[in-house]
Amino acid sequence: MPHHSRLYKVVIDVPDDVHDREVEFWQGATGETLKVFDRYREYHGAHLHGQEFALLVQRLGEGVPRVHLDIHTDDLEAEVARLERLGAERVRKVEHWWIMRDPAGLPFCVLPDSGGTLDEHNSQRWD
Repeated sequence: MPHHSRLYKVVIDVPDDVHDREVEFWQGATGETLKVFDRYREYHGAHLHGQEFALLVQRLGEGVPRVHLDIHTDDLEAEVARLERLGAERVRKVEHWWIMRDPAGLPFCVLPDSGGTLDEHNSQRWD
């Protein structure tokens, strides 16, 4: 089924003990205020100035620091199936998005985008 997707966000995953310092660092590095999300308090994020790209700092709770990418799409199941055909695998569904692993085992997420926000000007169309 035709759908759109785009690489939209880089997520910096950090443990609790360095979370606040990491948010402070990336605010200084990007010049953007990373605001806490109302619904998901473990995320601080912002759209980067002059770009259609976002940065998040995510509080892991536990685990090692890492970076992962988020893909946004207007058809979650079609995009996940497309990525599986390329060699990715599903790890688990969290609320309304999928955590996946690429062929090298690196994590990434696939999230549904708001209806009507993706088109030929800001994303890739897949037939």
